[in-house]
Amino acid sequence: MNPLVWYDLFLFVLLFGVGVYVFATVRITNLHKVYFLFHGLMMLWPFCQFASTLTDDSGLQLFYVTLSFVAVSLLGSGWLLLTIFITGYSERLSAKGTFLLFVPAVIGAIGVVANPWNEFVIPLEGGYIERAYGPWFWVVMVILVSYFLMSLVVLFRAVYSSQTSAMIKKQVRITLWGILVLAVFATIDAILNVVLRAYLPFIIPGMTSLGIFLSDLFFVYVIKRYNVFDLVSIAHEDVINTIPYGILVLDENEVIVEANKASRSFMDLHVGDSFDMEAFLESVHVVGSCREFVNHYKKKENTLSHIEVIVERDNNIRHFILQSSPIVDSALVPIGHILTFQDVSQERFYVKEMNRQNVTLQERNQALDLIRQELSEANRKLEELALTDSLTNCYNRRYLTQHLNHEVITNIQYKTPFSLLLLDIDYFKAINDRYGHVIGDEVLVRTAEAVKQSIRSTDILTRYGGEEFMIYLPHTEHDLANQIAERVRTAVESNHIMVDHEIMQVSITISIGILSFEDFEVVHVPDNPEGYLTQLFAAVDKALYQAKQNGRNRIEFAAFERGVV
Repeated sequence: MNPLVWYDLFLFVLLFGVGVYVFATVRITNLHKVYFLFHGLMMLWPFCQFASTLTDDSGLQLFYVTLSFVAVSLLGSGWLLLTIFITGYSERLSAKGTFLLFVPAVIGAIGVVANPWNEFVIPLEGGYIERAYGPWFWVVMVILVSYFLMSLVVLFRAVYSSQTSAMIKKQVRITLWGILVLAVFATIDAILNVVLRAYLPFIIPGMTSLGIFLSDLFFVYVIKRYNVFDLVSIAHEDVINTIPYGILVLDENEVIVEANKASRSFMDLHVGDSFDMEAFLESVHVVGSCREFVNHYKKKENTLSHIEVIVERDNNIRHFILQSSPIVDSALVPIGHILTFQDVSQERFYVKEMNRQNVTLQERNQALDLIRQELSEANRKLEELALTDSLTNCYNRRYLTQHLNHEVITNIQYKTPFSLLLLDIDYFKAINDRYGHVIGDEVLVRTAEAVKQSIRSTDILTRYGGEEFMIYLPHTEHDLANQIAERVRTAVESNHIMVDHEIMQVSITISIGILSFEDFEVVHVPDNPEGYLTQLFAAVDKALYQAKQNGRNRIEFAAFERGVV
């Protein structure tokens, strides 16, 4: 056995040691997976080259040679994929792009395994230790060179791109040196052991293996010098620690395996501590059903559950929404919990402040409603004062006019009978002159009271002016109006008024004029209601005047011309 073949074994051991070192000193990420795939392919070459020299079985020799070149075929695609990850272009790589990236390497490997018509390798001297290469070998080399050229394109693009960070550019430059070393040694191996094989007395093994090992050293230097693999983990930690929510990751034994900075601001728990959910909930104030939340938490069902807790620390009260989410493996078996604590103190403050302002607003609204009611009552009283006589508490002439403007037109329109009574206190001036205006006012008040007691609730009594009163009798014909008028006259006449400074009573009488409407055959709806109403008042006033002329204390009906009134 040629002693030089031991170089391949030695280099395999070194590569294995480097792989163990990287595995033990860095964190596993997606980039690690790519690297270990690449590293494993690199290790296969020296191992298979060495193993092929340990056996005389040509079948085993062919197996090792085939396996080593399959590794070489795939090595190019692994190197290109690793280059894409190093330069930060992995986010641009789609699933379809990843599939197409491996297609040439897989085609080359299939040709190596099939070795149709010995187009890849031909045994010499009865075995594959001494061998010659056919056209498919050069196809594999072309594929391999193409991958390295594409890797160079990606690396140089990253170096000269203005969007690439300075740290990544340093990593890429060192990686380029690794590619250069591997390319040089692989080219020397191909020239000496393939192209010039017929002119050299023996094979010089280990050149490609040495190139693989040296290029791997460059890459390991990049890993350890610039923490390439740790970037993702560091970024992950930075993201977790910048999240304003408190985050606790518990394993299946409720031991904390991850706790971000936000969680440490309100609880004294660290990685490795045990977290007792029930004890924690007992130490805080809980809003909601604590038992229901704990039951969901213990069952570890694949559902989210949440509850609001109030934590008091250093005289500072903070509100949190505690959300529990189970962690399950690929078989949906619970293996832990993720607890998040969302600080909603500000929101609760705003809600409390809004509720306080709502209460204040409601109180102000109630005060405004009270003021509105008082204003409404005041307006009602003002309106009542404007429409009533302050002395007799009867409606005044203004109210009567407003009311009859509409009422009379409606009565004529629907042919509804109505009557007007105009009454006047007889010799009222003499009463004023003899007893004074105070007694005169008392006479007016007592007369109004007597009239009110004698008329119906639907009748409207108004002080028409001075000692005159008018009564509107709705739905009242001639005869009924006469009866009501007589009842009023009698009530007033029998109503004796005591005079304080006189040992006597004052008895008064009234004269009444009546105007009744019950015949609407020739009466039409007037165009001017106010003018028409004035005519009615004039007619009933004329009847009153007639009653006074005929001796007072009597009733007279208005006689009017049709078409005038």
